[in-house]
Amino acid sequence: MKRFLFAAWVGVLMGIQSDAAESVPRPLALGSRAPDFNLPGVDGRQWALGDFAKAKVLVVVFTCNHCPTAQYYEKRIKKLVTDYEARGVSLVAISPNASGAVRLDELGWSDMGDSFEEMKLRAQERGYNYPYLYDGDHEQVSRAYGPVATPHVFVFDSDRKLRYAGAIDDSERIQHVKIHYVRDAIEALLAGKQPVVSQTKVVGCSVKWSDKAGGVAGFMAKLAAEPVGLDQADIEALKALRKNESGKFRLVTFWATWCAPCVAEFDEFVTIHRMYRHRDFELVTVSINRPDEMGDVQAFLKKRQASCRNLIFASNDRNSLMNAFDTEWPGGVPFTVLIDPDGKIVHRELGSIDALAMRRAIVKFMNERKPW
Repeated sequence: MKRFLFAAWVGVLMGIQSDAAESVPRPLALGSRAPDFNLPGVDGRQWALGDFAKAKVLVVVFTCNHCPTAQYYEKRIKKLVTDYEARGVSLVAISPNASGAVRLDELGWSDMGDSFEEMKLRAQERGYNYPYLYDGDHEQVSRAYGPVATPHVFVFDSDRKLRYAGAIDDSERIQHVKIHYVRDAIEALLAGKQPVVSQTKVVGCSVKWSDKAGGVAGFMAKLAAEPVGLDQADIEALKALRKNESGKFRLVTFWATWCAPCVAEFDEFVTIHRMYRHRDFELVTVSINRPDEMGDVQAFLKKRQASCRNLIFASNDRNSLMNAFDTEWPGGVPFTVLIDPDGKIVHRELGSIDALAMRRAIVKFMNERKPW
């Protein structure tokens, strides 16, 4: 009986593993014809495989916004277009990720996620010189090609047969690159030869297939269950907050429950905290409500799931408390500052923040200090 039960459980586990394996598509085999596609681009038009019919070589790159490895390669992809466009080579980029399958902590090296609207913003900001297409709603095209990670490149000859698949080169850090896989493949095909290296492994963020959305829901539920605390901050506490000996970038926002702009933007700070807290970053919220309003502040913070460090002014002497933190603060909320690990204020904002601009500033400063 025990042997039967054991065998049954093994069968169940193998079935689960089999189903999981089937949910992840296999990469397109070498020699296969390029699967057709018809996808929306960030430029407002639909793009199909037939739009590249005249290309002697077609490079299809599966990439995305949020992945740090993909971001490393943005300039190199643009350079490929610049260097080979006149020689009859076309390049198209496709984002395979379902935006709802990306956890907030996976955005720690990005200022935005992988939605179509955010793709438009990224392409405009970075000046992409190639079509950037969205396949995150259905992922049918991506499943036909089978990218493993971002970026994953597929290079097709003039007959649209796959001749190279894999990485762009052998290092995401450009200073360490020794082998230019895609460039070598393109040069070989333009010369009527087969690439010496036809397939390589890829390094980057795994493709966020839509079936990962359930994991995101579980992750958000876990975040919602985190405890929310609130402590009083006196003059010494505010001086220490400003000095910042945490070894991290510290984003401090001053707010109040009676401040409409503060309430309206508060969720943006919670999102920022969830995106970057696993890096050298922390968020501290400071309510300038009076001490006898501590219960109202605590209730608000719990409702907004603010599991970051939260403080409230410890006395009614707001002037002294404000000066203890920053003598240049003229008063008024919302008031937000970003302090680097050396205690220097590198960004100061009086009034409502632009959430995207704030995230860009945070990522910029963190990456300059400690590159990915």
